[in-house]
Amino acid sequence: MFNKGDKVTVLDEAINGVVLSSKDKEVTIETEDGFVMTFFVNELLKVNETSNLMDSIRRIDIDEIAKEKAIPKPRSFVKERKDKHEISAPEFDLHIEKLVPNKRGMSNYDILTLQSETAKRHIEFAIRNRIPKIVFIHGVGEGVLKAELDFLLGRYDNIAFQEGNYQKYGQGATEVFIKQNSK
Repeated sequence: MFNKGDKVTVLDEAINGVVLSSKDKEVTIETEDGFVMTFFVNELLKVNETSNLMDSIRRIDIDEIAKEKAIPKPRSFVKERKDKHEISAPEFDLHIEKLVPNKRGMSNYDILTLQSETAKRHIEFAIRNRIPKIVFIHGVGEGVLKAELDFLLGRYDNIAFQEGNYQKYGQGATEVFIKQNSK
């Protein structure tokens, strides 16, 4: 039962208050906002002083919280520094989702062939237009596309290639450097 002066909260509603009177199965309370309301006994829950949220919040040192929020958190990554005049290398994503709107009906062979032909087209374009560096994004996967790309790049005499910048691309990219011949 509830006694006069007990602190209570109403189940299923955000109402807290103090018991004014209790008759049979009905309890009359005064809410924190000063309203007098009557509820059934099974709608109320007695609140202990220690479980009152407002009391526990007051115990927390608010200054400590303010200090934690004021300290700027250090950035967790190192940004790649670039020269002011450096032009970033063109990046070509060879994932099949980026090359065709719908891959339904394509076999793995068809997909790999399309990706290889796309890479070859970009290499030829870079050579013709004297672009010194390009990047192919192939993803990690099982390494089939990367192996095919390595084979394709190995057939060119004037091309050097290496793993892409790990900080920027992870393990799923290859940087291609085109050696320019003086004409």
